[in-house]
Amino acid sequence: MTKLLFFKVTSDQLLLCVFLSLLWGITDSTTAAGKTTVISSSSTSPATTSPTTTPPATKSPPENVKEVNVLGQSENNITLMWDKVNNISTYLLQYEGKGISKVENINSPDSEASVTHEVSSLTAGNKYNFTLFTVFEEVNSTGYMFQAVTAPRNTDVFEAIKQNETSITLQWNKVNEILNYILSSNGREINVTASEGHEQVSHTVPGLTNGTKYDFILFTVFENVSSSGVTRTAATVPSKVTSVSVTERSTTSITLVSKVDVDKDWSYLFQMNEESVPLLPNRATGVVSHRFTSLQPGRAYPFSVITQFFELNSTAYEDYTVTRIVCASVQWHVTNSSIQGMVEGLFTNATAKYESQEHVSPGSPNVSFTGLYPGATYELHLWYENNSKHLNQCEHSQTIIPLRLHARCENWDAGYSVRIVWDEPQSVWTAVEVNVMGKSHKKVNNGENYTILSGSLPAKHYEVSLTSLSGTGKGSEQRSEPYVFSCATDPRGVIAGSVFAVLLFVVLVCLIVFILLKRPDIIRRKKVHSKPPYKKTISVAKFPDHFYQLSGDDNRGFSQEYESLISVGTEQTRKEAVLPENKARNRFNNVLPYDWCRVKLTTSNPNSTSDYINASYMPGYNSNREYIATQGPLPSTVNDFWRMIWEQKVKGIVMVTNCTEGGRTKCEQYWPAKSDPCPYGELTVTMTSEQQEPNWTLREFRVKHSKTSEERTVKHFHFTAWPDHGVPQGTEVLIQFRGLVRQHIQREGAGAPTVVHCRYRTSACLVSGPEPSLDTFIWKPH
Repeated sequence: MTKLLFFKVTSDQLLLCVFLSLLWGITDSTTAAGKTTVISSSSTSPATTSPTTTPPATKSPPENVKEVNVLGQSENNITLMWDKVNNISTYLLQYEGKGISKVENINSPDSEASVTHEVSSLTAGNKYNFTLFTVFEEVNSTGYMFQAVTAPRNTDVFEAIKQNETSITLQWNKVNEILNYILSSNGREINVTASEGHEQVSHTVPGLTNGTKYDFILFTVFENVSSSGVTRTAATVPSKVTSVSVTERSTTSITLVSKVDVDKDWSYLFQMNEESVPLLPNRATGVVSHRFTSLQPGRAYPFSVITQFFELNSTAYEDYTVTRIVCASVQWHVTNSSIQGMVEGLFTNATAKYESQEHVSPGSPNVSFTGLYPGATYELHLWYENNSKHLNQCEHSQTIIPLRLHARCENWDAGYSVRIVWDEPQSVWTAVEVNVMGKSHKKVNNGENYTILSGSLPAKHYEVSLTSLSGTGKGSEQRSEPYVFSCATDPRGVIAGSVFAVLLFVVLVCLIVFILLKRPDIIRRKKVHSKPPYKKTISVAKFPDHFYQLSGDDNRGFSQEYESLISVGTEQTRKEAVLPENKARNRFNNVLPYDWCRVKLTTSNPNSTSDYINASYMPGYNSNREYIATQGPLPSTVNDFWRMIWEQKVKGIVMVTNCTEGGRTKCEQYWPAKSDPCPYGELTVTMTSEQQEPNWTLREFRVKHSKTSEERTVKHFHFTAWPDHGVPQGTEVLIQFRGLVRQHIQREGAGAPTVVHCRYRTSACLVSGPEPSLDTFIWKPH
């Protein structure tokens, strides 16, 4: 009779017991031929079946395996390997742990000398008890018992919670109350033992390099078995910059520069005036810099520079600087011994220096200097001093009023001239202005204290006004109070003068008759002079006479000729210029280009008005489009101006105005102030050279198109001696300037128009511009 014993068994255990009972035919637990299955149970875990066999008397149990090697352990698997016992291929593996108990039948191929088996579906970080039975001819060995563990899982949270320049503090969650961990970084392993009772583990890694990234791998360790590892990249805080220099201070801008280590992959944050600018260093120069603009004059501006790396900020480098003050805009009140003014802006003291004398005015905003030398020109400096800062806020030259002169007149040239003599003043003076007979005469200081004025009459009394002048230029010249006195001329020349007058009259009459007999065409020229002069062609041979006629009567002929040109061309249309969308592109609404000769900008949209610019083609001696006359660019038309330069292939620009005059803007500066490239739309302009002369400045620009990368060279001829609402004092300088432009046109500018502009194409420009008119006028006789 077959007898089976069961105690709370699993299906696998039940199957094993039934199999063994049927195989061995157990009838009694004490008989020699029977088999006994012992099933142990536990109150805390499922029952475990431990097959204990008593083989039949005719069969001996096979040997156990000598050794079982653990080849691999993961979170859910354990891989085992053992050598076969006498080439037996059938084995029975029983294991239990973490609330489970299983039995697995293993059949290995006969051709292999060893057996490899993977136990799967296990729990991470757990210890398992194994028993391996060798099975031969349905008989089990006594069983080889061993233990193995699964690898623990990785922590689910691993992060950097604190960083400074030399250390990083890492934190992670414990794994199943495991206390042992390995932290690996840059080939170095650190064993970390956690404290019991805390859910999180923290560890600080010291001795690191600032501003450097580190890769950390954290392994959970259970029974000397490590998890697969979790990786975290963290960085140390970069160091702050060692110094920041203020390389440029103006009234509205400040430039900050810092020397940095370009070998570091760091960026920098410049902060000032609520503006934050992230920057990368210039690796060629090893510096990082930025220019802050739109600042207020005479104000203190704190700034900071922060080194940034891997979303970490260094300690901020903090300092402050001060914008400069506009001294020229101060209303200076001067006498012959003092300078006073109220200055807006930050400064601590002011100095006034003339030769070896220096005066100091402490405090602000009131500046006051007394006890000064009359007529002297003082160099004024406003200073800001605080701790180590010693900043020059502004400098200004200011001339004070010279002393009043005392003078007398002496007989000279029989009364037909007046010799005025004045006492040497105890002050600086550069000239004396004498007003007599309604005319003003200036005597420059050349060491003489007298002047001789002709044109007076004998036996006459004249009121003379004498004023001493000091300083140079209209802006800084100062005048003393006038000294007025009466001057009587020599009466002895009256008789001689009367006789001379009669003789002179006779001579003049004879001279007039002689001229009329010899040159009867003079009367005819006067009659012709009243006709519109622009309709008459003057030959080169007769041009001197023509010029002489127009110069008479204070250049009256020139004035009439100019007035006659006012109505010329007014009947021509200017439709494009007066369109509402184009009005903002005109500096003045009465200086507009004609439709037939205006310059058109290229545009891809035929219905667009973006082809408009206030510019016209002008004829020259060699071509009807030898010049382009345009207005001085407005801030809104600078890009269009350079667009026209590029499209018309212009190689020369002639500018006959100054950007500012009398403190007012006359023309927008349309070129970069320094050699740094400046973008204008799709074009980038770089000033490659600048040559300043007393009456003009020559510049050379390199113009590059951003889309095609094509580069061109454009010459810039800036005539600085042409005043707004006026003309130059003489023609010699202007003719020399014209020669420079003509030389450039003949050498490089042929085939392309030359752009000429002043402020608004009229006034000094005479509608078509002085340079085209003068160039054509001089060129034609050649």
